Amino acid sequence: MDTAEKTSISETIFSQHQKRKLPPQLEKLYFIAANYYWSWQPDGVSLFRDIEPSLWEKCEQNPLELLQEVSELRLWQCAADDDYLKRLQSFCNKFENYLNTPLSTFGKINQENPVAYFCAEFGIHNSLPVYSGGLGILAGDHLKSASDLGLPLVAVGLFYRWGYFRQSITHDGWQTEDYSDLFHSSLPLELVNDQKGQPAEVMIRIRGREVWARAWQVKVGRIPLYLLDTSVEKNNEIDRLITGHLYGGNSETRIVQEKLLGIGGVRLLKKLCIEPSIFHLNEGHSAFLTLELAHNYLEKNPDMSFAEACLAVREKCVFTTHTPVSAGNDVFSPKEIADCFDAKYIESLKLSQQEFFSLGKIDPQNEAEGFGMTPLALRMSKKANGVSRKHGEVSRSLWASLFKTDPENVPIGYVTNGVHPATWISAPLQRLYSKTIGENWYDSLENDSLWAKALNQVSDKDLWQLHIVLKNLLIAMVRKRTLSDSTGNLDTINEHKDTSRLLSPDFLTIGFARRVAQYKRWDLILTDTERLLRLVNDTERPIQFIFAGKAHPQDKTAKENLQKLLSLNHQSRWQARAVFIEDYDQEIARYLVQGVDVWMNVPRRPLEASGTSGMKAAMNGVLNFSILDGWWLEAYNGNNGFAIGCEDINSDQEDDLRDSAALYDTLENVIIPKYYTRDQSGLPLDWIKMMKEAILTVTPRFSSDRMLKQYISEIYNDR
Repeated sequence: MDTAEKTSISETIFSQHQKRKLPPQLEKLYFIAANYYWSWQPDGVSLFRDIEPSLWEKCEQNPLELLQEVSELRLWQCAADDDYLKRLQSFCNKFENYLNTPLSTFGKINQENPVAYFCAEFGIHNSLPVYSGGLGILAGDHLKSASDLGLPLVAVGLFYRWGYFRQSITHDGWQTEDYSDLFHSSLPLELVNDQKGQPAEVMIRIRGREVWARAWQVKVGRIPLYLLDTSVEKNNEIDRLITGHLYGGNSETRIVQEKLLGIGGVRLLKKLCIEPSIFHLNEGHSAFLTLELAHNYLEKNPDMSFAEACLAVREKCVFTTHTPVSAGNDVFSPKEIADCFDAKYIESLKLSQQEFFSLGKIDPQNEAEGFGMTPLALRMSKKANGVSRKHGEVSRSLWASLFKTDPENVPIGYVTNGVHPATWISAPLQRLYSKTIGENWYDSLENDSLWAKALNQVSDKDLWQLHIVLKNLLIAMVRKRTLSDSTGNLDTINEHKDTSRLLSPDFLTIGFARRVAQYKRWDLILTDTERLLRLVNDTERPIQFIFAGKAHPQDKTAKENLQKLLSLNHQSRWQARAVFIEDYDQEIARYLVQGVDVWMNVPRRPLEASGTSGMKAAMNGVLNFSILDGWWLEAYNGNNGFAIGCEDINSDQEDDLRDSAALYDTLENVIIPKYYTRDQSGLPLDWIKMMKEAILTVTPRFSSDRMLKQYISEIYNDR
């Protein structure tokens, strides 16, 4: 396919004219599918799923793909189904009321001057794979809560043509990576036009050339998400690949992506005549936006100095750091910075090259030091925060030398992360809340007394039966996902020719799903395999595990650790009581956090900046079993889950040995007995009591609504 043909596909793939004609009674399904609001409404999800459940799974929960693929017969069956049409109309009415509710004003934030939220990835839904993990999921939840609360906000990111990699596991347990061209998918993206009705394109000088980017809009309820895309005809082949892959390529690719995100994003908002009151830099990837803001101030005010422009920029910028170690922050060599920023742009800032380089250094006098995006963001923002109380403390120590003061005086606070309850709480549990609290239960998230009263009305039997249904649903999904016609000669826990007896809803089920990274300590559970397999093989009180997660394509050590886990001890019951699910995404995460009994997390302290998967699990009554780090330090009260070890930090090796022993001791002597102790009717009453405590203590305090309200009062509007 030549260049012209490629461009033609990318220009038309999202066109309204590509839609299949539906029966008139069902045309409103396109209206619903054009906005991701449906994805956090159980009645919205069911509208699409119920058309044809098996096809819905095959299309990976993509409504537009479903409507393209479903048979004509099935469409007309739905069109003739009065009950279905009533549900469709009811949802449309709710959706229209939601969209037509005006956004609110929060101090200086209003519809004319919204928050501009910049992030390198956004996890809105698994059908839009422009995210890799926790940072993107958090950003997606941030937008959903902004929409629900009526906060005027616009979001800016990049549209990665091949997204993040799709994970496959070979027969010998080795991870391989594949990429899908999103231009060949049906996605609810609209080409953004400027005030004159022309495609809103921005130009950035990169690699000594003019590089153009267009913008696509994703509708997230009442919030617009703009994604910049360099795959346009006027760019050369290399520059079209700038937005090719999320976190792909080398450091040169990363720096040009971040220049496009920061500088290109500011130029896009200017072209759209959007004048934000606040720019929120979610992680340092977008920190170059501060330079473009300074450039704009100096262009309007020729007599202004860079220092004066910097003061003005600081008043409009806030920064959230997510990384607890300096090595985790983007740092570029002086040469990479010099190659990315031409002399003319630096001169426009009224800076010498050395002064420009100093903006990204901890020590401006150190010529060998690289250019860090976090130091730049910290220097150019009026407020900075970590994402948990502990992470704020760690960040103050980490950046004390930048501020030339003691850690306690470093101006970095914290706003603990939260998750979007409507996205992550299971539909059956939401229906239960509608009965006990009311249809507007979501509006009462922070009413502790109301939640306590509602949970007291829920019988232990009803809550446990609901959990068992979700657990069986999870196991059914696992059996389907791990069933394979060809499994090779080596037994691994990611594929089986017969899954009918794989896992049991009667056994204590532990979920462990996260990035396969060294500090996540995937191998901690394997430090005493003899003890592990004894617990797995127990005939009276067995345990079983469900694993999921991706290793970075270039991290060979992580892949080796994953392979070791997948092929552990072929002679034990491990192969029947442990599974690994390939290609971890949001849909798999929903099954897991809603269906396991225990959610395990064993990061090396203090490297878990916050963690959010455990919040999702707890909101579903799943008990956390975690190292005391990140958010769990704030949430754990002794009755709502289990702690592994203590807060002290020694050497890595000492911590691994100590935490491994604590993990096995707690699992064997506390968790397993508590789970398997039942009353005469077969209910684990003490366990159910802890489930209720987890829901009660986590749901109000760790929702993204609470998080966003804290940002509004303490970060966005606070001077």
